[in-house]
Amino acid sequence: MTTILIIDDEKSIRHTLREILEYEKYDVEEAENGKVGLERLKEKDFDVVLCDVKMPEMDGIEVLEASRTLDHTPQFIMISAHATIDTAVDATKKGAYDFIQKPPDLNRLLLTIKNALDKSNLIQETKILKKKVSKSLEIVGESKPILEVKETIEKVAGTEARVLITGENGTGKELVANALHKLSQRSKKALVEVNCAAIPSELIESELFGHEKGSFTSAVKQRIGKFEQADMGTLFLDEIGDMSLPAQAKVLRALQEGRITRVGGEKEIKVNVRVLAATNKDLKEEIKEKRFREDLYHRLSVIVIKVPPLSARSEDIPLLVDKFLQDIASDYGTNKKEIAKDAVEQLQKGKWTGNIRELRNVVERLIIMSGDEITAADVKKYADIQ
Repeated sequence: MTTILIIDDEKSIRHTLREILEYEKYDVEEAENGKVGLERLKEKDFDVVLCDVKMPEMDGIEVLEASRTLDHTPQFIMISAHATIDTAVDATKKGAYDFIQKPPDLNRLLLTIKNALDKSNLIQETKILKKKVSKSLEIVGESKPILEVKETIEKVAGTEARVLITGENGTGKELVANALHKLSQRSKKALVEVNCAAIPSELIESELFGHEKGSFTSAVKQRIGKFEQADMGTLFLDEIGDMSLPAQAKVLRALQEGRITRVGGEKEIKVNVRVLAATNKDLKEEIKEKRFREDLYHRLSVIVIKVPPLSARSEDIPLLVDKFLQDIASDYGTNKKEIAKDAVEQLQKGKWTGNIRELRNVVERLIIMSGDEITAADVKKYADIQ
C-alpha cells in the first residue's frame, strides 16, 4: 500500500488531509513538526510527503534538504498558506515535486499525489533497468587472458586515447567498449554506437555526419549524425572493417581536425568525441588488400585490445554459465535452474565458434528443454556443440 507522511504543525490540517487520503485508500501517518517528521523518514520508507513550509524550529525546506541524504527519498509536495513564487521555485530547485497553496484544492491535491507516485515508480523502474543493463554489460571471467583485458581497460579508460578492439564474433567487444566509456571522464555523456556493417555504404556518411534537408532524394528534413550526438561523449564504431573507403576518408578528417560537415552542407561543425572502434577482421590484411586506409588504422589503434575467443578461456565457462542461468531466470521471472558439475564440464569441452554469444544461447536452450536440473545428458542432447 502507498504510504504518505503529513508533516504540519496545525493539527486540524493534518487530520483533514488524513481523512481525505485514507478515504482514497492510502496508508497515512502524521508528524507535528519538522524534527519529528525527519525522524519518521529515517525510521520508515514513505512514498510521498506532504510537508508544510512554515513550521517552528525546523521548516519544511530544511526537512526537504535533510531528506536528500537518506537512502530512500520520497516525493515531497510542499504546502503553505504563505506561498510566494520565490518559495515555490526554491522548493522545486531543492527537489520538491510540487508546491500547493493552503487550503489545498482536493482534486489538484489527489492528482498531484498520483503524478508524484507515477514519477517515483518511473525512477524505481529506471534504477532496476540500469542495474540490469549494468549486469548484462559486466565482463565475466578470471582467466589470464580476460584479466589482461580488464587490466588494460583500467589503465586506458581514464585517458583520451583511441582504442581499437579486435576479436572474433561473439567475444564481447561491445562489453569492452562499454567498460571503457563507463570508467572514462566522459561517462556522464552519451555512448553512441554505430554498426558499420549494418548500414548500406551509400547511407553511412549520412549516419555518421548527418545531412541537410534536400541534400538527396529522401532527405526530407535535417538529420543530426552520430558524431554530433556523441559530442563530449564516446563514439563506438563497431565493425569498422566494413566501412567504405569514402566514409573512412571522412572519418579520418574528422579525427584529424575535430570537425565534420553534414552531407549537403557547407558549414563545419566542431565536435569533441572520443572514438572507440571494433572489428573481427585483420585490418593489416585489409590494408594490404587496399580495403582499409593505413592512415586511419594508425589513428584508431593508439591502444589495441584483443578480446580472446572462448576457446582460449574455457576456465571461465563455469562463471559465464552461472551468470547466464541467473540472468535468464531473471528475464523469465523464474527461479534459477541448477546445473550438474559434469554438465558444466561437458560445456567446457565444446568448440565455441560463436563464442560467448553462442554459449548464452545454448544455456537458454538447456533451461527450456531440461528438467529440474541440467544434466550432462541434456548437454549432449540439446547443446549441439562439437
